Parts: sequence; structure tokens; C-alpha cells
Amino acid sequence: MKLIKHASAEKLRGGFYTPEPIAAFILMWGINGSSSYDILEPSCGDGVFLKHLKKQNYKFNKITAIELDETEAEKADNISLNNKAVLNTDFHSYCNETSERFDFVVGNPPYIRYQYFDEAQQKEAAKIFNRAGLKYTKLTNAWVSFIVGSSLLLKEKGKIGFVVPAEILQVSYAQQLRQFLALFYNKINIVSFKKLVFPDIQQEVVLLLCEKTGTDSHLIEHLELGDASELETLEINKLKRLEKQTDFKSNKWTFYFLEQEEIDFLETVAQKKSIPKIGDYANVEVGITTGANDYFTVSLKVVEGYNLQEFAKPMVGRSVQVNSIIFNKEDWKQNRMTKAKAHLLIFPSRKELDGHKGANSYILMGESMGINKGYKTSIRDDWFVVPSIKLSEALFIRRNNLFPKLIVNEAGAYTTDTMHRVFVKPKTKINAFVASFYNSLSLAFSEISGRSYGGGVLELMPSETEKILLPYNDENELLLAQIDRMMRAKKPIDEILKITNEHILKKGYGFTDNEIKLADSIWKKLSARRLNRGKKMFGQGLTRRSTGQLPLPLRSKGSCRLP
Repeated sequence: MKLIKHASAEKLRGGFYTPEPIAAFILMWGINGSSSYDILEPSCGDGVFLKHLKKQNYKFNKITAIELDETEAEKADNISLNNKAVLNTDFHSYCNETSERFDFVVGNPPYIRYQYFDEAQQKEAAKIFNRAGLKYTKLTNAWVSFIVGSSLLLKEKGKIGFVVPAEILQVSYAQQLRQFLALFYNKINIVSFKKLVFPDIQQEVVLLLCEKTGTDSHLIEHLELGDASELETLEINKLKRLEKQTDFKSNKWTFYFLEQEEIDFLETVAQKKSIPKIGDYANVEVGITTGANDYFTVSLKVVEGYNLQEFAKPMVGRSVQVNSIIFNKEDWKQNRMTKAKAHLLIFPSRKELDGHKGANSYILMGESMGINKGYKTSIRDDWFVVPSIKLSEALFIRRNNLFPKLIVNEAGAYTTDTMHRVFVKPKTKINAFVASFYNSLSLAFSEISGRSYGGGVLELMPSETEKILLPYNDENELLLAQIDRMMRAKKPIDEILKITNEHILKKGYGFTDNEIKLADSIWKKLSARRLNRGKKMFGQGLTRRSTGQLPLPLRSKGSCRLP
């Protein structure tokens, strides 16, 4: 887990106070003039929300606050507030045992991965999911089970107001949570911020404000503010005017960052224009899983030093090694002459090595480093024999910056799991296939299909890549050389899209100028939002993460146990 240098002990254990403007706003939204609510805070920490209840002199029937950490529970219990009960227990157990029901549940739930729950907590969390008709998996995070459990404890009409990671909008492990919330609640407001609420950690958060009204309608709305301080002047009535219908088929909620006109366009364009998807023309698979990329991918110096020429195959493993949409043999040779790891070592079985001195010496060196004891390598018959060695006609970069890249693999280069292998189906022209991707509509759907990480990185997994709309035409292969020249000349993507949109969208699929403009504006809006967050993070001294590691837990100072 990557942290800012000199992080305090409090930060290292996940003790982060909910900012006062956020606590104040969620309470104001939730209580909204009522004086008879039964309120629950499922993870109260040292009592930030309790303090604001007292400070604002809110009237309510009773409040139940739960906190696992004994010290923090004592702090919360010391807050002088009428009709208050602080329970020093685990929320999951409480949720499964209580018969109490609440009008309003509020809080900043802990952010803990499944594997850091003890066995009892895992079993209780699984019970919550079973009650909700959901599947509990080892990818589930604590904040997800807190939201589901809190929802089950509401009265027939009730609200939840939570500070949660922005991952709720897009990560796959929260997909069934999104579906659950969409059906369970009649109104959902998502409030996001252009500036980081917790500037000391690599985590964007949103406010999740959900309400059961007992009606048949299901509405959702997104509102983005500059920072948390703007909540102080935000009118609650603005959150009551929901207009967007909840799309139960939508896998990700990044959809709702758009205006209704843009959403309607994206929902209907595929059918209206008969636009296929990448998966209709190709199968996308993860790159080769070596189990130890640093060992199996090597530079020319290592190849020559151990005399491994017969085992060293052309490889491309990093996006910086690909400067255009065609990766050819000359590109590979240029990488090879630098210190880049441009070779993948493909060893045969120990028996077939037949005493090759260089190979055996390199393998012994790997064993001295413990490479043979890794998770992937230790389960192989010969630990150094990498499975699933297949060459693909195209490559798709897994993590992208300005825009995603689909690449013709003219060099016949292998790739590791930093890129996806793309195997085109019969009758698909590879050059037309790749060229067809470079248009504003496909780039817009890339932003919707994927998810963003720290540093503004856009990541797409194979199944997500296959869902991207691809306005394919055989004639688009004529564009490939021009796109390639422009990229190598470092022309802005906007200049390229002016040409490709005209040929691919307008001439190929009958898009009007207004429809092209709309597709382009959607892509620019979503990509700009992602990239701006990257700038904010780096401006605050954060380190770019390339591993996809999860950030620190968030909660209102208290009971998180960190990995």
C-alpha cells in the first residue's frame, strides 16, 4: 500500500475524521426538519456525527451508535446527548440480531478488505448479504456490507447518508451493490467533489444519499461540487429535484455524470445505428501471466550475458514502449537497443533444456532469489515454464492515460499482463479493426466501461474491453497508416478524431454533425474528469500508482484494522 511520506501513525491506522462540512450536510439532508426520527450510526468512531447532532441541537426520538473499537466507543459515549445509546460491538453482528428499525442511518463506514475480517465477522457479513439476496465474495469490502446492512435496518420509509469511496460508481465488486441500491431505493443522490476530501490519501470519495419513499419510481442524480466547503451553501431542495430515471441494466454509475440528453444518446445509439462491439470481432484475453515479470522479462544485456538467444522472444510490456497504433519490428528493435526489457524468456521443460549452461545458470539464479516459490511459479511442474504462450494479432493497453490504445502487433511481440492480447475472429481485417476504434464514440464507451485509479489512470479488463462499441467497416483500414503517422508525429488526439469521426462515424454509420459533436463532448467530459483528478493528486505530492493497490481505509476515526 503506497502512502504519502511521513504519514502519521493516525493516518497509517486509518483514523480519518469526517470533515465537519460533510457531517453537517448529511445530517441536515437526512433530518430535514423532522423531530421524531430513530437514527442509527453503524460505525461512529469517536462521534463526529454525534457532536454535530448536539451542536445543531437537532430533535430526534433516539440515536443508536455502534463502534467496534472500545477506546473510540468510550469517546463517543462521553458526548452529552439525550436519548443516545453507544454500543461497543461489531455492526454485522448487531445488524443480524436486532429487531430495531430506523428512519435514518448515517455515517462514514470502515474500508477494510474481506481478508482482514476475522472469521466471525466474515460469517456475519455473509449473513447480511444472504438476507439481501446478494452473493458474498472475497472481493467484498466492509463499506459494502455496511451499506447493505444499514439498508435492511430501515423502516418502510427511510434514508441512508454515507461517505463512501468513489469506487462505488465503477468497481466490479460493487456491481451487485449498485443493482441492489437501484431497486431498493426510490431516490439516489450522488455528490462528488473536484478536489479531494481527504487530501492525505489516494482516495476519492462521494456522498451516497438514498431514500425509500414507498413509490414505484426510481430516480438518480449526480451533483459535482468544487470541494466540501461548498456544501455549506448548497440548498437541500436542489437534491430533491431528481430527473434521471435509474437504468437497471447499467453496470456502472459513471453514466450519471452525464446530462440526460447524453445518457439518452448512449442508451440508444448502438441499436439506432446498428453499431457492434469489440467482442463481435475479437476475443480479448489477459496478457501472459509469468508469475514474476521482473525475472522472465529481460533486456538484451541479460540475454547476451547468459547466452539466452534461443529462449528470448520479442516482447512489449509497457505503454511507453508503444508510441503509435502499429507496433512493428523496427519499434521493437529500437526498444531492444535501449535498456528496456524487450524480451520474454520462454524456457522448455528441464529435460528439453539438455544441459544448456546459460539457461541452467539463469534458472539457478532465479531459485536463489526464491522465484520458484512464488504463488504462480510454485504450482508448475517446472517452475520456469510459463504457460499460455500465445501471440495475438493486436494488443490493448490495460492502463491508459490520455486515451486508450488498441494496437496492431506487426512485430509479433508477446506481452505480459500489463497489456491484453486481442485475437481477431475469422473474416475480421486486423487493420480495419484497429483503425475503427479511433473515434469519439468508442473512446467515450471506453471511459464508461472502464474504471479510473489514482493518477487519472483508466483501466479496462478484457470483458470490459469487449463491450466497447466499435463502428467497424472494412474500408476503415485505409485510415490506419494516416492515424499511425499522426501519432508518431505526436499530433493531438483531437486532430486525429476530426478526420476519423468524419470517415468512421459520419460516412460509415450515418452520424449527423450534432451526433458526432455529442459523442465527442461525452468522451471529453468523462476523460477530463478522470485526468483532472490525477492532476489534483500529483499536485498534492502523491505518487502515481501502477499496481492497482487499494488505498487506505476511510472512516470517521476509529475501528478500522489495516492490512
